[in-house]
Amino acid sequence: MDFANTPSFFRSGPPLGARLAMAVVASIALLLGDYYFDLMRQVRDTTSLVLYPLQRAVNMPAQAARHASDFISTQVELKHDNTVLRTRQLEMSAQLSRLATLERELSELRELNQLKADYQLQTQMAETLYTGRDPFSYKIIIDKGGDDLLKEGQPVVDAHGLLGQVSRVQPLTAEVTLIIDKNQMVPVMLARTGQRAILYGYGGGVEVRYLPQGIDVKEGDLIVTSGIDGVYPQGIPVAQVSKVERNQGAAFARLTTRALAGVQQARYVLVLKDKPIQPRPTEAAITTKKSKGGKQAATQE
Repeated sequence: MDFANTPSFFRSGPPLGARLAMAVVASIALLLGDYYFDLMRQVRDTTSLVLYPLQRAVNMPAQAARHASDFISTQVELKHDNTVLRTRQLEMSAQLSRLATLERELSELRELNQLKADYQLQTQMAETLYTGRDPFSYKIIIDKGGDDLLKEGQPVVDAHGLLGQVSRVQPLTAEVTLIIDKNQMVPVMLARTGQRAILYGYGGGVEVRYLPQGIDVKEGDLIVTSGIDGVYPQGIPVAQVSKVERNQGAAFARLTTRALAGVQQARYVLVLKDKPIQPRPTEAAITTKKSKGGKQAATQE
C-alpha cells in the first residue's frame, strides 16, 4: 500500500514506533503486575474454563486411539497368558496323574516284595500286558512264560490276595484265568472259624455256595485258601464277606463276598512256583544211613 498517497483522515493515531514502545511497556507492566500482584489469575482461570471443552474436544481423538490401543494390547496379553496358564495346568495335571500312578505302582512293588519274603515258595514277578480277547471270560496276559519256568496251574497273587491261576503257558507270555471267571473254583476256608468251602467265580465276582444255615459266619469275615487241593498254598487272602442272608425257606445260607485282589486293575503280579520236591531215597541210601546211625550209637556206648 502506498501510504504517501493515502488521505490524511485515514492516517490517525501515533506512529508505529510509538505503538511498539507502548505495547512493550504494557507487556512488561502486565508481566510485573502478574508476577508480584497476581493480577491475571481471574483472567487465566476464566480463559481456561472457557477453553476446557475445546481442549477436551481436540484431545479426544488421540485419547480414544490410545485407549483402543491399550485395550487391544491388554486383550492380546491376557489371551496369551491364559493360553500359557492352561497349557501349564494341563502339564501339571498330567504330571500329577503320572506321579500318582508311579506311587501306586511303587506301593504294589513294595507289597509284592514283602509277599515274596512271606511265602515259603519260589516266586516270579510279572507285569500285566493286556486282558484276554474274549469278553465273556476274565483272563489276563503276563510278560513271563515258559522261558521263566512257568507252568499251568500255578497260583497268581497281587499285593492284596489271590488273583487267579496260570491256565496257558507260551514261551514268552502266559495266560492267567482270574478267580472271577465263571469256570474258576478255589478251595477256601473262613479264617476265623476254619470252616471249609468252595469259592466260585460267576463272571465278574465271587461267591461261596452250599454253606449250611447254621454256620458261624458274619460280615467282615476273611476268606482264605484252605490248601487242601495242593495247588493253592494255605492262608492266601481271597475274599471278604460283605453280607450274610439266612432265609428260612432255603437250605443254605447266602453269602455276598468281595474279591480282595485287584482282579481288573492289578499291573504287577506274583506267580507262586512249586516247592522243590526232594527225590525219594533209594533202598541202598536208607541202608547206609541206618548203618551209619548204628555205628555212631556203638561208638557213643
